[in-house]
Amino acid sequence: MAHSPSSSSFDAKGCHKGTLETGDRLLADVSLPAAVIHQAPLAHNLAWMQDFARRHGAELAPHGKTTMTPALFRRQLEAGAWGITLATLPQCRAAFAEGAQRLLVANQMVGQANMAIAADLIRAGAELYVTVDSAENLDQLGAFFGAAGISLNILIEVGVEGGRCGLRDDDEVMALARRAATLPGIALAGLEGYEGVVHGDDPVAGIRRYAQRLVDGVKRLADEGLVDRDKPIVTASGSAWYDLIAEAFRDGGLEGRFTPVLRPGCYVVHDHGIYREAQAGVLSRRQDLHQGLEPALEVFAQVQSLPEPGLAIVALGKRDIGFDLAPEVLRRYREGGQASELLSVEGWQVVKQMDQHTFIQLPDSARDMRIGDVLAFGASHPCMTFDKWRQLHLVDDALRVVDTWATRF
Repeated sequence: MAHSPSSSSFDAKGCHKGTLETGDRLLADVSLPAAVIHQAPLAHNLAWMQDFARRHGAELAPHGKTTMTPALFRRQLEAGAWGITLATLPQCRAAFAEGAQRLLVANQMVGQANMAIAADLIRAGAELYVTVDSAENLDQLGAFFGAAGISLNILIEVGVEGGRCGLRDDDEVMALARRAATLPGIALAGLEGYEGVVHGDDPVAGIRRYAQRLVDGVKRLADEGLVDRDKPIVTASGSAWYDLIAEAFRDGGLEGRFTPVLRPGCYVVHDHGIYREAQAGVLSRRQDLHQGLEPALEVFAQVQSLPEPGLAIVALGKRDIGFDLAPEVLRRYREGGQASELLSVEGWQVVKQMDQHTFIQLPDSARDMRIGDVLAFGASHPCMTFDKWRQLHLVDDALRVVDTWATRF
């Protein structure tokens, strides 16, 4: 039976709280649409990627901006993650408040307000790393943290022509490292990069060359004694090409002398779009990898209108689910039914989305459709779905709610 909350069940911002309980049924007790994480594939993905990193001699620092969900950060750290990667200082502050101690900012830190957040985090005990790709930014950081009497860990970012941030020339990397050695408040920890900006007719070859630049570069920094730590860090890897980066780190002669760090984020829930395709590429390149990642994130919503033959309108829109690619209709259930009682969605196709409506073109065979039927949708690029939700429901195989997790966007 659905809950009927009293006025006291709403917080100061009008958000519903405290009405769901462990064991509630997603198909009966949860207000839809709702973002859902499936327990079994999540556990599989956590273990799979941690084991992948370990077998390649690398640490794992998952990119937290994907989910901004502290409960997932904790699970990643409990599974053995070295730290959590973030994109902004407010994200770092949120992650640190929830227990993440080692924070890697895969981005340049500019502006004194952001530097002040970083200083507060370091004073509070955070092990913080930020990236740098210019003498001007380096000097700004040196002035701020030198005056504050704080040592800031930096990673020099290695970029590519036509990409986003990062130094394009390897000699510029060395020059910036030598400059860092002269500044107060700065501790050079190693090199950082992101292979997702490498493009061309042969991206695999291009990424392999880029990964080798990182390996050669961090060795060169160490040989010149420019890194302020015993085991310099070299880090890269998103969720599409992590196998190529991991292979370069494994085979690059880094073992025992350096700290290779992989940073995929989307792996934790995978997806039904671009990362499903990317994973197929990984498995085709690596015949030794078995099973691979499994999609764990879905959005459940209900049919709200059947206004004309061959058309269903679902109470789900761009405010609820990522739309890099059209969402995929995965399964259908009766409201109040059981997880095992699946109804056909063969031939169903999303043809249009608006803010809060999805248009589905139906085949002639779809004659058992009812208002209120519950659909499970898969999305492409999980980052663009997580950031639409204040909370997510963890469910078991029977679609019972196991836990409800807050996001911190």
